[in-house]
Amino acid sequence: MSASLAKPLLSARQILQMNVGFLGLQFSFGLQQSNMSPIYAYLGADESALPLLYLAGPVTGLLVQPIVGAMSDRTLSKYGRRTPYFLIGAVLCSLSLLAMPYSAALWMAASLLWILDAANNITMEPYRAYVSDRLDEKQHASGFLTQSAFTGLAQTLSYLAPSILVWMGMNRDAVDSNGIPDITKISFFIGAALSLCTILYSVLTVRELPLTESQIAAIRAHKAQRSGWLSTFVEIKDAFVDMPKAMRQLALMKLFQWYAMVCYWQYVVHALARSLYDTSDASSAGFREAVLTNGQAGGFYNAVACVAAFAMVPFTRRHGAKAVHALCLTAGGIGMMALPGLQDKAWIFLPMVGIGLAWGSIMGNPYVMLAKSIPPERTGVYMGIFNMFIVVPMLIQSFTLPLFYKPLLGGDPRNVVVLAGVLLIAAAVATLLVKVPEKAPDSLADAAR
Repeated sequence: MSASLAKPLLSARQILQMNVGFLGLQFSFGLQQSNMSPIYAYLGADESALPLLYLAGPVTGLLVQPIVGAMSDRTLSKYGRRTPYFLIGAVLCSLSLLAMPYSAALWMAASLLWILDAANNITMEPYRAYVSDRLDEKQHASGFLTQSAFTGLAQTLSYLAPSILVWMGMNRDAVDSNGIPDITKISFFIGAALSLCTILYSVLTVRELPLTESQIAAIRAHKAQRSGWLSTFVEIKDAFVDMPKAMRQLALMKLFQWYAMVCYWQYVVHALARSLYDTSDASSAGFREAVLTNGQAGGFYNAVACVAAFAMVPFTRRHGAKAVHALCLTAGGIGMMALPGLQDKAWIFLPMVGIGLAWGSIMGNPYVMLAKSIPPERTGVYMGIFNMFIVVPMLIQSFTLPLFYKPLLGGDPRNVVVLAGVLLIAAAVATLLVKVPEKAPDSLADAAR
């Protein structure tokens, strides 16, 4: 399957339509980022245990995404290669979101997070591959940065949802017997509806390109050579062996980048509770106020990410994804390092500009660099493996941070946020070391050069 096959250029409207599904998908991720630490705290979790309770994301991503990516590369169905995975993931995600805020114990919340993350992962990498499949290389920047923009919009809405409900008149202190606020429950209901409806809209409005006879023949020949369930794992192993040089170089950047982001998401609520409201008590009104403050700040930085993602398109085309990404990561690192020292709520929105620039770039520019580095016939499996470069840092963070949270960071969540900022700047340096090809390879042999 050659990269030289002509693909019809899509209009800006069609690129938007094909990425609307990311609104629901990332609304779900935003709910996790802004609400899982508080939900764990309401159910009695110790701060030092938070990374271990977040293991669901990296473990399911490590297992699910490369497998689903490889399977979708070889799927032949009347609905397309990627679409069946979108739909299965969306249904499972919606059901998990409906159940999550009714968790009665830590084990229940953690178990539902495993299912929710598995569902999101089933959808995520086929969706990334779908954009690469559907768009001509000239439109990759527009496609992936539009996904980033929808990520920013979705997470703006998910972070702000509880505050919007309070502004509409709901009681912020109304909680159930487990301490979970009513506004959290309703936010998860909204997420469940969006997850399913937006995915359906995208797959029905901009369908996958039909495979050519030569592409179908190549997939069938590949499946004939490698039949059985073990073939998927052999495909993943071979993809690792043949991994393009630029993709290997991106791994170091992803290590620093995602270790940093997970540290930030896990501990920012606890950091704000201490710096703004002088409390570490999850049952206090001050802690609930910190949750709402984080929602408002998170909504703001995601709004910045949404606008910045569209604004980055011409800069990425002109200066390259590498330079733009390094600059944005540096801005985010400075913002995170400054945040814990601020004691006035109004000032915390200033560092959120830098964090928003970093987040907008994280969800788009690395994929622009990747798409120029991988052969088209392995788009799905390499998108899945690329996500392993996200989940492996998460796993490392889950097991290592508890070891030095108290002895090195003083048991203070504010120090974790500062550490996240330092690591984002390290990721910016690592980005500059990546050698991105001038054009996407036509074959595995070209990719290996």
